[in-house]
Amino acid sequence: MDKRITKRQKDLLSIVYKHIIDTGYPPTFEEMRECLGVSSNQSVVDLLSKLEEKSFIKRTESAARSVAILPLGYELLGKPPLAPFLGVTTAGIPIEPIEISGEWQQVSQDAALLREEVFLLKIRGDSMINAGIDDGDVVLVKSEKEFVSGHIVLADIDGEKTVKRFISDDKPPYVYLKPENPKYSVIPATDKMRLVGRVISVLKDGYWKSAK
Repeated sequence: MDKRITKRQKDLLSIVYKHIIDTGYPPTFEEMRECLGVSSNQSVVDLLSKLEEKSFIKRTESAARSVAILPLGYELLGKPPLAPFLGVTTAGIPIEPIEISGEWQQVSQDAALLREEVFLLKIRGDSMINAGIDDGDVVLVKSEKEFVSGHIVLADIDGEKTVKRFISDDKPPYVYLKPENPKYSVIPATDKMRLVGRVISVLKDGYWKSAK
């Protein structure tokens, strides 16, 4: 795949990055058009399409402010990666997460981790306190498809999200989610449970700590 980039394409990539840093949100088409000094949205669309083809960005056409910079884009700009802040999830009983779509935050993490799809979530609840994840903490989640027993995971249970430790055992209930607080019960796996990602790090008092 051709990874060469034109000056205009790089200009737009820089505009997207700066807008996220300055405002916490990716720019709209109108904002990108104004910053580029072009008269039509089609010019912006064409540039975004080229950036997406070359794996510098990804976007969701059905959503506003949906441009996300991929690892190759950060490498090209020589800038530290940003992770999208997707919302609030629970470390208690599973509840529907509160969406805070669009906010982003700079993440000080190993560059290799940030080559993967990652996002931030704020924790609400106390079921993971013995794992060092407290109410109000922010966690960095890496999207994955395979999980190892003992991983702290973000799970979707019939449309509701929760953070727990994934356990696969040779005795009942065999596969389940385990809270790290004795006042909560384990959650046995069902066909309505889906593991979304693994919790990699926890932001506490302004510092990132590995999730254990």
